Amino acid sequence: MSSRPQTGPRRGASRQFSKSSREKKAKEKKRKAGAKYLWEEAPEVSAQEVAQKTVGCLEKLGNQIFALSPFSQYFDDWLVTLRQTISEFESNSAIKVDEQFVKERSQIFLDVEGELADKRLQESNLTGEAKALADTNHQIVEADKEYAEKTRELSNKRNAEVQRLSSKIRELEENVAQQQEIKISFYKFKEKKRAAEKLAQTNQNLKDTKNELEVALQSFTAEQEKLHDNYEKRKQELNEASDHLHKELEKLETDTSTEARQKACSALSDSVNALLKRTPPTS
Repeated sequence: MSSRPQTGPRRGASRQFSKSSREKKAKEKKRKAGAKYLWEEAPEVSAQEVAQKTVGCLEKLGNQIFALSPFSQYFDDWLVTLRQTISEFESNSAIKVDEQFVKERSQIFLDVEGELADKRLQESNLTGEAKALADTNHQIVEADKEYAEKTRELSNKRNAEVQRLSSKIRELEENVAQQQEIKISFYKFKEKKRAAEKLAQTNQNLKDTKNELEVALQSFTAEQEKLHDNYEKRKQELNEASDHLHKELEKLETDTSTEARQKACSALSDSVNALLKRTPPTS
């Protein structure tokens, strides 16, 4: 019994291989053609276009508004973006950077970094001033309480002294009235003389006590005025300190770095434009 050669499957495999190979070559040819088409169609970017794009980015960075205080939390990211913008400009093949541009750019970065460092320090100081404001407001409250307490103490002391002297005056006035009646009833010279001397002494005591009351009232008035003047002076100093701290703390709600950032971006834009004027157009 003879066997037949099995050539069928091999021919099928050969046809399948040839078909697969042709498809791969067709796809590769199409891909290369597409890439060539894209390469040929890609427009060349001019130095002017690169500069315009950079200036537009710088304008946006210069006008960027930071949302919340402390605003220094945004400084580092902003500086990184600014450096990336200039780095992309310099690395573009259409741009020919010269020594003057590098010098100007470096100085601008140094300036804005220094100003932002100052702003960062100012914000950290404002945190201390917020505590100082709280302390000052506490001192104002304490000054009011102290003044009210001392005024009350002085008033009580005045009232007690006035009451003591007034009682003494009434007692002396009663004694004078009684002694005047006794004086009239005396017929003997010696007794009459002693009564007169005693009455004179009582009158003098009454006069001295009335003077003492008047001096005491004047003294209390002067002490009250002095207490009030010292209170008003202290209160004024504390209020002025509080107002100053309030104004300083208003900066916490205002981004004071805006001017420095705008100035830096504007200066960089000027340097970019000046570089284009110095650089001859490439063919």
